[in-house]
Amino acid sequence: MPAADVVHSADPNSPEALDALRHSTAHVMAQAVQELFPGTKITIGPAIENGFYYDFDSPHRFTEEDFPKIEKRMLQIAEGNHDFVGREVSYEESKKYWAARGESYKLELLEGFKDQKLTHYSHGTFTDLCRGGHTPNTRAIRHFKLLSVAGAYWRGDEKNPMLQRLYATAWPTKPQLVEHLKQLEEAKKRDHRKLGPALGLFSIQELAGPGLIFWHPKGGRVRMIMEDWLKGEALKRGYQMVFTPHIANLDLWNTSGHTGFYRQNMFGAIEVEKADYQLKPMNCPGHILIYKSALRSYKDLPLRLAELGTVYRYERSGVLHGLLRVRGFTQDDAHIFCTPDQIEAEVEGCVDFALTVFKTYGFEKYAMEVSTWDPEKTGDYSGEAEEWERATKALEGVLSRRGIPYKLIKGEAAFYGPKIDMKLIDAIGRPWQLSTVQFDFNLPKKFDLEFVGSDGARHRPLMVHRALYGSIERFFGILVEHYAGAFPLWLAPVQAKILTITEAEVPPAEALKKTLEAAGLRVELDARSERIQHKIREATLEKVPYMVVLGPKDVAAGTLAVRRRDGKQIFGVRPEDFVERLSEEAARKATAPSWE
Repeated sequence: MPAADVVHSADPNSPEALDALRHSTAHVMAQAVQELFPGTKITIGPAIENGFYYDFDSPHRFTEEDFPKIEKRMLQIAEGNHDFVGREVSYEESKKYWAARGESYKLELLEGFKDQKLTHYSHGTFTDLCRGGHTPNTRAIRHFKLLSVAGAYWRGDEKNPMLQRLYATAWPTKPQLVEHLKQLEEAKKRDHRKLGPALGLFSIQELAGPGLIFWHPKGGRVRMIMEDWLKGEALKRGYQMVFTPHIANLDLWNTSGHTGFYRQNMFGAIEVEKADYQLKPMNCPGHILIYKSALRSYKDLPLRLAELGTVYRYERSGVLHGLLRVRGFTQDDAHIFCTPDQIEAEVEGCVDFALTVFKTYGFEKYAMEVSTWDPEKTGDYSGEAEEWERATKALEGVLSRRGIPYKLIKGEAAFYGPKIDMKLIDAIGRPWQLSTVQFDFNLPKKFDLEFVGSDGARHRPLMVHRALYGSIERFFGILVEHYAGAFPLWLAPVQAKILTITEAEVPPAEALKKTLEAAGLRVELDARSERIQHKIREATLEKVPYMVVLGPKDVAAGTLAVRRRDGKQIFGVRPEDFVERLSEEAARKATAPSWE
């Protein structure tokens, strides 16, 4: 019986058509790899954002030197103009087919599909166990590139064999492929995992363990600026700062439901005096206990509690990624307790706050998603269908009233309620998941939260979770990549660096440093007996926004020679003008130099 899941699309750039192209190219890559490297076993090869991968169990150790050979064979296969043909098969037929070929991973996959429709998709001589989603013919596969190789545990389980994952990309046209490869090259230059340590911002120490961040003085300075700005903005918006413990009795997490719905992301329990305690994976239960510590009146609501709270989550080593995916991180977390008729105004306030964050840090483009539950998997969530529908409509209503476009994403909600996910777009067009505003009707019920209404009766409050940076670590990593390490003046750990030419300029340079520091500017002095070009080069590599080159003529004239990190020079600047210009640029939080 033929399968119908071959994609015919008038728009080759539609998500459906791109996924079909990339999934089809993954099949062609699997065929090429098996032909070139005998003994290779195949596993899975899905399309992912902007590309695809395929996992192999092979006696050959893949390197980038293998890529041209694999790509050449892939092109030869594609030029064979083979149709992708799907055929529905029985479990027994499929099992026999894969057993005859020694494909043990396909046999293992089959065990989970016994009660499902099974299809084999073939092109030419190659067949794969696959649900479909293909181009009609291999002739569409022309513009692709293998990108990297990485290790990946079978089914993501550290107890299973380590496979080799080949990452690649494919596009409908050559210009699209070229543009994507250019973006990847630019992304490499901006990689925060390289820039961060090189600029003395942070490190990950092997002795301490993976996924744990050490903030160095310069990175710590930027972090402090970020935290202080956010706290100030939160206080202006009626939030109150709180602090909660990093560890709590396991009973708290049983009550909140985290041990039931979130256990796989939590570290193991810690026994203390015969009681089990748990490192907190989230801050919300702590804020709930603060709310519950007193009887609240409707006059107290909305109550907005905010915390820069460090949480700990068990992330497998294979998914850890610099600052973007870690095991210990600090959330700019807040929880708003409010009445049902206040909920939409509070959600809207959170969205406004998030947009202020984006604008302040120089992100002009963003995308919104409303993530709701999957009604076919009710066991993964807490709450009733009508609660989920009502809450989802409330979030959609806020965005609709503001005229903000959004996508509705099924199955991506937190277990306790739907949420608005906000993705910012960085300087090279990449989307990043960042701010989240979550509706919660479940935890107030689990903790039996109440407030006294105007009628004197007890009522249940609603709860909004919101994180705007997402986490300090992740947002910082995104900032490093967005600005390629060249932070705007207000965020730069060192805003100006004074460079002396001879030893005679050291005393006036020290006096200038004190003047700048008295104005609240962050300044360093390089008075080493090095050539001035060497000092300029070092300061430029450190991405210091402004350099002051102080030589004998400058001291005699009582003026400064100023150099921006982009190389532009400004001569004859009076010290008081320099202070005024930098102070004004920093106060405006300008994202680009304003001094020409």
